[in-house]
Amino acid sequence: MGFFGTYLYDGQRWTAHEDDPPPPPTEPWLMVNIYDSDIATVVYQPQGRGSGVAYLGFTPRTYFEDDEASPPTDVVREAMGLADWWMWRGRGEGEVEHAVKASELLGYLAQDEDPEEIELDDEEDVVDLDDADVFVEVKAARFLEALDLPIPEFFSD
Repeated sequence: MGFFGTYLYDGQRWTAHEDDPPPPPTEPWLMVNIYDSDIATVVYQPQGRGSGVAYLGFTPRTYFEDDEASPPTDVVREAMGLADWWMWRGRGEGEVEHAVKASELLGYLAQDEDPEEIELDDEEDVVDLDDADVFVEVKAARFLEALDLPIPEFFSD
């Protein structure tokens, strides 16, 4: 069984959170919902140029092999929105820093893929995988570090 949990960063600290009710109205906030160590849904406000929702690991469309599981993803748009969010928190200034941060964050984001194309070719590939490619909570921790956020202690429980 994989890791499950939802965590809310309210601009100051992390708390365990339920999906219902919605996050507080004060901004900025960011919520990470980890599902079975395979999908991390990142919901953030303000959304800037993004939609306010990004995925790490797999998108629901890919994981569940169902186009209705989530809207189509645009990882470039979400990287821009998350870089806006990062700058809104006072972490950077100017378009150059924004572009560098968006490029860094882009490397973490999941895009819609054909599930048949992501199967491993042989056992050697499994040995060479980074932990972040196996456990989305590892990727989420690295992603949060890229956003200059503390890592929730819940990730190590």
